[in-house]
Amino acid sequence: MKPADEADFRAFVSARSPSLLWFAHVLTGDPHTAEDVVQTALAKTAVAWPRVRRKDNPEGYVRRAIVTTHLNALRRKPWREQPQAVIPDDAGAARPEHELDERDAMWTALSALPARQRAVLVLRYYEDLSEADIADVLGCSRGTVKSQAAKGLSRLRQIVEKENARR
Repeated sequence: MKPADEADFRAFVSARSPSLLWFAHVLTGDPHTAEDVVQTALAKTAVAWPRVRRKDNPEGYVRRAIVTTHLNALRRKPWREQPQAVIPDDAGAARPEHELDERDAMWTALSALPARQRAVLVLRYYEDLSEADIADVLGCSRGTVKSQAAKGLSRLRQIVEKENARR
């Protein structure tokens, strides 16, 4: 890589790393996995940086690399981690960390979704991307984005209803 390209890549990584790490964390549900995915995606991007930086949206390219890297890693895993049962709350106790409990419940529910549905919902509701942008990031059609979002939201509703019934 030429020194000018290397300097440009370093500046990009320095400026966009926090945002890319947050995106990957929301996508994977685990900060350590997120770091691995971002590092792998950036390594792949570094090789192609002279070509990537000439495009209109280098960050979109990196985000797509993050999603692809994560989905590929999930496909290669012969097993998947299974979350353990959540410790029950005190009945009817009002707690200031209620918001954190809801956030944890959402993480748990999101982790139960298939990777593609989770990716679509994360891009839509955490990253606030449009259907067209999500289709570009995932390399699929807008119809696929719509159907995966609908299926993911339906599954999330089922998980939430099931959890509420248990309480």
